[in-house]
Amino acid sequence: MWKRAALFLCVIACTIAHIPALDAQRASPHESTKGSIDGNELVITYGRPYMRGRTIFGGLVPYGRVWCPGADEATVLDSPKPLQIRTLKVPAGPHTIWVLPTADQWTLIVSTEPSGFHTRYNPSADLGRVAFDKRALDEAVQQLTFVIEKEASGAGGAIRMRWETTEVSVPVTVLQ
Repeated sequence: MWKRAALFLCVIACTIAHIPALDAQRASPHESTKGSIDGNELVITYGRPYMRGRTIFGGLVPYGRVWCPGADEATVLDSPKPLQIRTLKVPAGPHTIWVLPTADQWTLIVSTEPSGFHTRYNPSADLGRVAFDKRALDEAVQQLTFVIEKEASGAGGAIRMRWETTEVSVPVTVLQ
């Protein structure tokens, strides 16, 4: 009996010891970015793929198809307080976020689903959609990057996503 217990504990210990190695083996490391807007800490957790010489927008990420801005697990926006993202009211809690890029206009999609896999977009779970502001960057950003910024001159802030030579952003305020 003790041999089985020892074998079971050994298997568990080896599995737990191997978990950090799984993240090290990922081609796209998983990270979280945090930012405080009006005293509320927002967190975006996502896989951060690299360009690796690829054409991203209009290539790896085709125009006209919903895309998860990240790799592996779906990208998650979490807030302990309700938000207003442009005109969309978003309840507190984790929500997966998706993007619909086109050559001209980009759209942020907020889902009611708190988690998921990055290739399993569920349109029936859409909380809503809002337009991104889009601008071209002078230099390429090699790794997908999200930034949460407080508005320097007052209330609110913005969520920005940068990759390749594109930046998209959307204004965010905290609802009381």
